[in-house]
Amino acid sequence: MEQRLSPSELAREVVRRLDAQHGRPVWTQRMPPLEELVACILSQHTSDVNSGRAYQQLRERFPRWEAVMEAPTQLVEETIRPGGLASSKAPRIQAVLRAIAERNGGTPSLDFLQQMDTESARRYLLSLPGVGPKTAAIVLCFSLGRPVIPVDTHVFRVSWRLGFFDRRVGEAKAHDLLQQMVPEEDIYAFHVHLIRHGRQVCKAQRPRCEQCVLADLCAYRQQMLSEV
Repeated sequence: MEQRLSPSELAREVVRRLDAQHGRPVWTQRMPPLEELVACILSQHTSDVNSGRAYQQLRERFPRWEAVMEAPTQLVEETIRPGGLASSKAPRIQAVLRAIAERNGGTPSLDFLQQMDTESARRYLLSLPGVGPKTAAIVLCFSLGRPVIPVDTHVFRVSWRLGFFDRRVGEAKAHDLLQQMVPEEDIYAFHVHLIRHGRQVCKAQRPRCEQCVLADLCAYRQQMLSEV
């Protein structure tokens, strides 16, 4: 396009085109908030298959979160070993569960977050041991349906290539920037679409620009063409 769109206009156009290609994503709760938080911890630095296996084994061995909290750390570690980094994830999960229980009358539950406004819920999650902005955003978005953008590697890559921000800002800062740029009603669709687009088309090593419905919007592609 000859005239550069504003960030919010660009976001709307990206969502409009990917809606047309894939259909509009509709939010449904993936897991209750505590389950989502634990699953997110298990998912870090491993594949979805491995983290899913670790989560399933954890729930099968410990049907109640109190049991996870009170179990010997070594037993929890052995249970989640398929997810990788079990020696660090097991004590972290237990520390999170204990912190929640201490503040919630002994019950490890995050269901009360449903009654909190988004910023208050975000602050609560960030106050838990080892929970950072990305993990908090995942719980807010996928479990609570809040208009928050978790920035994973795909969202980050597609966003900087499209020109929303400079690549050097990093994922943490990218979250705040995108949160300001993307219209609230498009946030969930934007997030889901960019993950799919990053996996299927805008790949890290060999982006399939010839298949991309966003090619004429893409600052990265225009730069590549200008250098040819």
